[in-house]
Amino acid sequence: MTLEQTKKFTEQDENTLQYYNQNATKFIENTKSVEFHSVQDKFLSYLSDGSYILDFGCGSGRDSKYFLEKGYRVDAVDGSEEICKITREYVKIEVKTMLFSELSFVNKYEGIWACSSILHLSKDELQDVLYKMMRALKKEGYIYTSFKYGEYAGYREERYYTDFTENSFAAFIKDFSEIKIVEYWISKDVRPGRREEKWLNLILQKSDIV
Repeated sequence: MTLEQTKKFTEQDENTLQYYNQNATKFIENTKSVEFHSVQDKFLSYLSDGSYILDFGCGSGRDSKYFLEKGYRVDAVDGSEEICKITREYVKIEVKTMLFSELSFVNKYEGIWACSSILHLSKDELQDVLYKMMRALKKEGYIYTSFKYGEYAGYREERYYTDFTENSFAAFIKDFSEIKIVEYWISKDVRPGRREEKWLNLILQKSDIV
């Protein structure tokens, strides 16, 4: 990790990663069987068959596995070393341990899937990471990402979260000329016992060369 990346690795990042490392098995068991095909298929509808996808914060590997079974090429990365160890066995591909701030690929992917992952970044960090995500995409590539719905920023259940509404996210990216919101929708949490929680889902597109 470079000095610049070390500076960006804040206490809130460390606390969030510590949570996932300590609760890796429980987290994976609670998420890998959640049915998410409608959202996965909506994202895939924007991509050509066999496109190259980065699963950015892959967690249990549920989504990587689905994309692979559909014939897409997938790179899976996650910041939690313990999650990566378990997910490698489940997905049967290499899962790289990598912080969001370490993304350095250029024009490599047609799609980036960031499901419930970059929501753990502060707004300052998120600006930098969104730029890196756009740089990693090929021209006119697509991103799916999701945030808890609201205006809160801070700790919740031992992890740091940045929440957005459709309006606050649009305001947040207004200076990113290369990011276009193609589609958004608000959904309820699909996990058992959490149906009252709402999520902001977004399809973004890289509109210019970064």
